[in-house]
Amino acid sequence: MKNTLTQKGAVVFIPHGGGPMPLLGDKSHEDLVTFLKNSKRLINKPTAILMISAHWEEKVATVTSNSAPELIYDYFGFPEPAYQIKYPAPGYPELANRVVELLQAQGIDAALDPQRGFDHGMYVPLKLMYPEADIPCVQLSLIDNLDAQTHIDIGKALNALLDDNILIVGSGFSFHNMKEFGGAKQRDLKNEAFETWLIDTCTNQTTTVEEKERGLAQWYKAPYARYCQPREEHLLPLHVCMGAGSATAQLVFEKDVIGKKTSAFLWQ
Repeated sequence: MKNTLTQKGAVVFIPHGGGPMPLLGDKSHEDLVTFLKNSKRLINKPTAILMISAHWEEKVATVTSNSAPELIYDYFGFPEPAYQIKYPAPGYPELANRVVELLQAQGIDAALDPQRGFDHGMYVPLKLMYPEADIPCVQLSLIDNLDAQTHIDIGKALNALLDDNILIVGSGFSFHNMKEFGGAKQRDLKNEAFETWLIDTCTNQTTTVEEKERGLAQWYKAPYARYCQPREEHLLPLHVCMGAGSATAQLVFEKDVIGKKTSAFLWQ
């Protein structure tokens, strides 16, 4: 892959909301929808998008290599329009192969999947960010051991993609305790404590990248970590982004979604 443009790519971690709810007019997602619709003002238009979604786990890092991926409606119990969502972005087999090469060069097992389509962690936010669906997209799985350092290392291996004007997107949720979403409107001090720690870890100008990575590698020691992330699959896309960004992040979103504070970060 050769970049014919002069701009460099970017890395962004976003909350993708609850299933298809951001596309269904749900009131608790209004701030998130506004942010996602406006996010392209922060980022140069990319040549292609590499998405790490919280909703795909494999034994090894696996990459979609289909040139025309279908959508996976991996949610249930929503109104019929949720199952009529379309996002006909093309795949990008050349980028998929490049991702595998970069990972394998760093000793990380990786594979291609020519059959898998795009899950809602990918197409729901992208339909708001780039509704034209004209940017080629590739999706990268998490590894199902959910090891934090491994996912940081995956991100480091992908840093070279930024020279090709690729946008790397981590799609997850900085708060993901399904039992605690919604409910009565009141402050959740546990949620706020973890968010404060996470924002400081990613954006503090006085700590080194290495210190930030060590903090994220031991994220479970943060205040109320397991309350906010009982299972960490929605946080690990952030670890990939931290590794790929290899710099101090900017906080670009911090608002309530489904009644809980959640954040988005940008590296560029």
